[in-house]
Amino acid sequence: MTQLSSRYLPLTALATLAIALAGCQSIIPTDRGQGPDVVDIGQTEPSQPPPAEKPTTPPPVQRVSRTVAFDPAVYAQLPKTGSAVVTGRLTLNTSNGVVIGSQQGVSVAPVTPYSAEAVEQALAGKTVERADPRAQEYTHSTRTNANGYFILSNLPPGNFYVSGIVENPSTGEREIIIKEATLSNDRTTEVELTR
Repeated sequence: MTQLSSRYLPLTALATLAIALAGCQSIIPTDRGQGPDVVDIGQTEPSQPPPAEKPTTPPPVQRVSRTVAFDPAVYAQLPKTGSAVVTGRLTLNTSNGVVIGSQQGVSVAPVTPYSAEAVEQALAGKTVERADPRAQEYTHSTRTNANGYFILSNLPPGNFYVSGIVENPSTGEREIIIKEATLSNDRTTEVELTR
C-alpha cells in the first residue's frame, strides 16, 4: 500500500470507501437524523396513534462522468504483486480529539491518469462513475484493526494512492483521507492516514 501526501477532504455526499481507489469509488453517508417529535402543550394522550414512520431512503448518488478512459495498455505495464509492505494508522483530528478509524477499509491503488481523475473528484467532494472492473484488479485493500492500524503485504513496487474514510462524530460526516506513497520491493513504507 502507499500513502498519498496528506491530501484529504470531508466528503459529505460520498459514502462507501474502498474508494476502490482503482476507480475511487466514493462513499455516501446515510441519513443521520430525524426531526424532533412535536407535542401540543396540555395534551395528555393523543386521540389517535401517530402515523407509522416511513423508512427514508437516501437519494440516489449523482455520479460524475469520467473524462479519462480506462487504458488497458497502461495497466498492463503495472505489476499486480511484489514484496512491498505498507503499514499505518487511520485517524482524524477533530475539535473533540482524535477519532480512530476502527474497523474501516483502507485501499491502495496505483497512480495512473485514470485513478488520478477519480482522486481529484473525490477530493472535490464528488462521486465519479464506478471504476472499470479491470482497474479494480490492481487495487489492494484491507481493514483497520480496533485501534486503527493496518498492514498490507505482497504489494507491487510503484506509486500508489492510499486512502481511508473516518466518520467525524461532531458532524456525522464521513471524511476521506488520501495520501500518495512510493512503494519498493522488500521494503516497508509507513503511511499515516491522518489529518
